[in-house]
Amino acid sequence: MRKFIAVFWLGLLSALAVSTQVQAAEVALLDWRTALMESDAAQRSMGDLESRIGGQQQEAESLGQELQQMQQRLQQEGDSLPESERQALVQEFQQKGSRFEQLRGEIMQAQQEAEQAFLSEAEPKLEQAVDQVITRHSVEVLVEPQGVLHSDVDLPDLTSEVTEILNTLL
Repeated sequence: MRKFIAVFWLGLLSALAVSTQVQAAEVALLDWRTALMESDAAQRSMGDLESRIGGQQQEAESLGQELQQMQQRLQQEGDSLPESERQALVQEFQQKGSRFEQLRGEIMQAQQEAEQAFLSEAEPKLEQAVDQVITRHSVEVLVEPQGVLHSDVDLPDLTSEVTEILNTLL
């Protein structure tokens, strides 16, 4: 009987220890993309990009509107226009369309290059900021908000804290 009681208490203490460990396990959320994009450095990078390609974006928007108007005119009046005028309109449409595509490609390339440059600089700093927050909060499991299917409790969201640390590091 004494062995039974000893084993019972030992089992109970073990169960309590495991239960305490599970409760002490800190789970938190981090949206690292938001932390990066809301950092001061990301905002500066986007501002720099905008100043470099702002003229191209305006030209592309203007060309896009012109192309829509020309397309509508060709659809509505194309058959009734004299052949020479219709051909001239089609040729102008093609030229503007080519310029629009060229601008769009240049803008996309500039955006990708700026994003890559920023990420290559920011990635080590992000890791450093995340490590600091994990240590500060004794986080054992860090998940992205999109990865949480269900939680009975509100998990701490460390995103803004990581952004604050990034602002000091970048």
